[in-house]
Amino acid sequence: MKAHEVPELDPQPREEDGHGYVDVAIWPAGSTDRQRPHEEDEVYYVINGRGAIRVADEDRPVKAGSLVFVAAGVDHRYHDIEEEIRVLIFWAPPHNAPRHH
Repeated sequence: MKAHEVPELDPQPREEDGHGYVDVAIWPAGSTDRQRPHEEDEVYYVINGRGAIRVADEDRPVKAGSLVFVAAGVDHRYHDIEEEIRVLIFWAPPHNAPRHH
């Protein structure tokens, strides 16, 4: 079993075949999120930070404790990042792509 305390999480390497169900991403204050739509559904849990996320054509503020679902193939990105955002990402099915966060 792998168990982690949320504040201690750092990006973890994927399994040898490149698959992973959980990941951590960090966007510094003022940075640009260059994500592209993924082939997997995602759930983002905001561990800390403050900013906004655009999913399709809808913008929402996010802060520690925010939970955001993004369906496969839907355009999304964090923006107006006021305070470094660290998110825990859950992928379904497992994500199989290089890191671009």
